[in-house]
Amino acid sequence: MIDSSVRKRLSAILAADVVGYTSLMEQDSDGTVAAWQFARTEVIDPFIAEYSGRIVKHTGDGFLAEFLTVHEAVQCAVVMQAELVASTLDFRIGIDLGDIIDDGEDIHGEGVNIAARIEALANPGGICVSALVYETVRNRLDQRFEDLGEHEVKHVSAPVRVFRVDDDSTSLRQLPPLPDKPSIAVLPLDNLSGDPKQEYFSDGITEDIIAELARYPDFLVIARNSSFVYKGRPVDMKQVAGELGVHFILEGSVRKAGSRVRVVAQLIDAISGGHIWAERFDRELDDIFEVQDEITAQIVSALGQSIQNFRLRESRRKEPANMDSYDKCLQASAQLPNPDRTPFTDARRLAQEAITLDPELAQAHAIVGWTQLISFTSRWPDDPEGTLEDSYETGQRAIALDDHNFLAHTVLGLCQIWQRRHDLGIASLERAVALNPNEATTRAYFSVSLVFAGEPERALAEIEIAMRLNPHYPATYPNFRGRAYFVQGRYEEAEIDFNQSAANAPRWPGGRLILAATEAALGKLDAARSNVGTVLEISPEIKLANLSTNWPFRDESVFEHFAKLLEKAGLP
Repeated sequence: MIDSSVRKRLSAILAADVVGYTSLMEQDSDGTVAAWQFARTEVIDPFIAEYSGRIVKHTGDGFLAEFLTVHEAVQCAVVMQAELVASTLDFRIGIDLGDIIDDGEDIHGEGVNIAARIEALANPGGICVSALVYETVRNRLDQRFEDLGEHEVKHVSAPVRVFRVDDDSTSLRQLPPLPDKPSIAVLPLDNLSGDPKQEYFSDGITEDIIAELARYPDFLVIARNSSFVYKGRPVDMKQVAGELGVHFILEGSVRKAGSRVRVVAQLIDAISGGHIWAERFDRELDDIFEVQDEITAQIVSALGQSIQNFRLRESRRKEPANMDSYDKCLQASAQLPNPDRTPFTDARRLAQEAITLDPELAQAHAIVGWTQLISFTSRWPDDPEGTLEDSYETGQRAIALDDHNFLAHTVLGLCQIWQRRHDLGIASLERAVALNPNEATTRAYFSVSLVFAGEPERALAEIEIAMRLNPHYPATYPNFRGRAYFVQGRYEEAEIDFNQSAANAPRWPGGRLILAATEAALGKLDAARSNVGTVLEISPEIKLANLSTNWPFRDESVFEHFAKLLEKAGLP
């Protein structure tokens, strides 16, 4: 390594900074600082050490480094820029060879000045070198160089000749590989309003979609700074996908005219060029920000489901022996919407196989916890109370692995509801909704928890949001809405929802049980007894004596009314 005790020496100096750092900080200070820290710890510091260099100092938006040889300095710059392609930040690098003076804390001299000045001539993600550096390395490296001519440099008497390392050199900037999980870039929505002043609205929707998609832990979402590079440019989808390393691209447009706005969005499989999903949203602009939030929520919810369905179809084509942990989680998740014993058993098996492949995969633990919870509520296991405790511990394990996993917080919250710790349960579920407010299933189970906690009006509002986010909702959704109606004594409305649920999930005992109670409340005893008979065929262990375990109403009088109706319907 370089001997820092030498006060004057000839060194290769590398100066680098982040392109547009001030603007990036204004747009997203937390994200920019995180990206800078990642670049420093994962790329810059390790590679400078590997090539026998040392970082003299970090500046707010860059760094200065010193190397023993010019060859090592240029090699290090090339490798770093290739690795930094995966970052959301673009760096410029300048390199010079010259005498420097080391005062023990910083280095000074003409070489430092020139490296800093010619760095500004580099393209984003590029490298510029002085003529001295070029002459030293031109026959020793595979990179091509472009002569940029002579440039005046402040505080340097003679012009400096500058060479740019060819940005198209394949060894310089390699295309990022596709990740194992779904990856998407959201391109800036085109403003078709004919008024440049409306750019804020189309840009705002784009930024909101990016931010909301980023809440999905299974997605890799390209940051706003990288996506907006393509704003106002004609693009080739395959080229963009290659440059950003993504499988999917969302593009669209916004047309705002008078009191109405139209947003068109389409999801593209950039690998094949095929269209996966497209939708048009027409809205009145009574409240522009409310419309923006509504459109964003619907696009993100539909996108999440479309991407998951696409990946599920792809994974099902694989041989079981070749499925990795993510594919197993994906197939397990597909079994969860309708609470039937066979698919839940398959889901748990797949999730446990995923854990075997990757013990740190929080989503797999969360799925196992979910299946344990539904097994408990359906009275499938011999030891339901033990199964509830297992679900609670599994949810805690998933959160320990990833505190931002909304399914894990949903599992934990529901366990707390069934443990009759209603306030804790609602707090956990509020956290789950906050982590991903556009995830319909989380909203739906938050709704039923609010019913148990004695807040049916709020529950109805939440289930309506869930149904709007997922128009092709599973059997649980109308059942949960029916429960809110039931608690309010709105039995006719509840019966409609419970019948719809039973038609789509005929072997869900909990769904048929509350349908039977509702029919008893309406005086339809024959129908009620028939449904109780079906429940006992599916789960013969269900009795009035153990019923309270499954129906954790905070208000005991609500449960007592429910139990009396089921007794009238013939539940032993």
